[in-house]
Amino acid sequence: MLRAIFMIGLFAMLGLFAVGMVFKLFGGIVGLTFFIVGLAIKVLIVGGLLYFGIRVLSPGTAQRLRERFAGTRLTRY
Repeated sequence: MLRAIFMIGLFAMLGLFAVGMVFKLFGGIVGLTFFIVGLAIKVLIVGGLLYFGIRVLSPGTAQRLRERFAGTRLTRY
């Protein structure tokens, strides 16, 4: 009976240690992911504003950009 209690305690301590390690590792990964998503949103906003400016000032250039980047690589070949 005493052995079973000690084994349950040992497994509980090992489980707490494992959960702590997982959250420490994933905490950094989640932080890095949010940083990259925030950076991507900023790039998207700046790119959208630049494209809008090109579209207003030079519609022909905007049409060429749209044709160049439209579609996937598989449909081009």
